Amino acid sequence: MIALPESIFDLLKPWSDFYSHSKGAETVVTFLHIGGLLLAGGLAIATDRGTLRTLRLAAAERGSHLRELAEMHRWVLTGLTVIVLSGLALLASDIETFWGSWIYWLKMSLVVCLLVNGWLMTRAETALATNADETSPHWASLRRQALTSLALWFAITALGAALVNFS
Repeated sequence: MIALPESIFDLLKPWSDFYSHSKGAETVVTFLHIGGLLLAGGLAIATDRGTLRTLRLAAAERGSHLRELAEMHRWVLTGLTVIVLSGLALLASDIETFWGSWIYWLKMSLVVCLLVNGWLMTRAETALATNADETSPHWASLRRQALTSLALWFAITALGAALVNFS
């Protein structure tokens, strides 16, 4: 693991001290992190489930779901933004613990995988917007991304719980 320069600890110390002595700050940051997870993860999971159900329909009947997917991305990205900002506040509150935690780095790696998966899903949706034929390989891609999304959201959440308990 790469050692973090002492100057980073010094820079974050005022926030760390404030956070560790303020139940209000801890409550707000934790709520934002969990609230962002509820918003982004909840909508993503519900939409992924809808994708899997919609794929059982004929291609001609899938158009409304494709439009719904596009609308949900804005909300999921909003939730992800809240998660990232509150996550940075959590990291800064105890950087020494998190920086050295393999659980933290595994969780961050899965977050990157989730973002890449979302990008791949958006590419499949864009391709399907121009050719939503039953034989399009992008339907299989969309299915694969929905299943991957479900697995990643749950794995990231489990690692978040583990991070609190094992760091």
